[in-house]
Amino acid sequence: MTWFWGAILFWLAAWALNARLAAGPAARHPAVRLAIPALFGVTLLVLWEGIVRGLQVSPVILPAPTEIGATIAASLPILWGDFVQTIVKGALSGYVIGCSAAVATAIAIDRSPFLQRGLLPVGNFIAALPIVGTAPILVMWFGFDWQSKAAVVVVMVFFPVLVNTVAGLAASERMQRDLMATWSASYWQTLWKLRLPAAMPFIFNGLKIATTLALIGAIVAEFFGSPTRGMGFRISTAVGQLALPLVWAEIAVAALAGSAFYGLVATIERGVTFWHPSQRGRS
Repeated sequence: MTWFWGAILFWLAAWALNARLAAGPAARHPAVRLAIPALFGVTLLVLWEGIVRGLQVSPVILPAPTEIGATIAASLPILWGDFVQTIVKGALSGYVIGCSAAVATAIAIDRSPFLQRGLLPVGNFIAALPIVGTAPILVMWFGFDWQSKAAVVVVMVFFPVLVNTVAGLAASERMQRDLMATWSASYWQTLWKLRLPAAMPFIFNGLKIATTLALIGAIVAEFFGSPTRGMGFRISTAVGQLALPLVWAEIAVAALAGSAFYGLVATIERGVTFWHPSQRGRS
């Protein structure tokens, strides 16, 4: 039980330190803003380790973080191959295709009242379809390799980006659009110089939502058919073999990749929408 009570004491001390940092005068300093979530994450790992070791939890039920870390270090070639298959080929390609198609479709909807009334309800219907129902169909259509996983990701990310882009294109003020009209600006000039910049906060909101959906879609799709590699394939086979440390290693890699992907999109957003009040307020 020494591990257990030591982890509890460390958690309480780290919580108190985090509370002081968050409420202190240097809370807005970049180093402090980075240290608070980092310390919180380390605290959770230490608490997890202490509970597992102190209560002698079986690795089949819940492996310790050190055991998961050792599995990651010993399985780097496997994890890298799964990462390339699922994240790079499946999730990333589907994300790019789905988001690009959503933005192009949103512009077409903005141009056509018919599409506004006809396509959006159909898109809402498609977005409501469960992934466990659509994934097997797409796997049968596109095969068992990464192409079918990319197709699942396209279906999952398309509608959130579409809805946010359509809302963003309508976000510019009427007076601004009238001013562009007095300057004899064409539709495309108004779109490029006024409406798309005004829509960027909405578009990036959809893109950030789509980052997590892309990873979920690619991993879940691999449960319904995959070559002998990929995160979803590895998780399903490792669970059958009771190799829970490898399952958690795959989960950790997926979580890190998802966080990095989200952070990359958020960083690009800050550079593109630096003029927006929400971004100015963070500086």
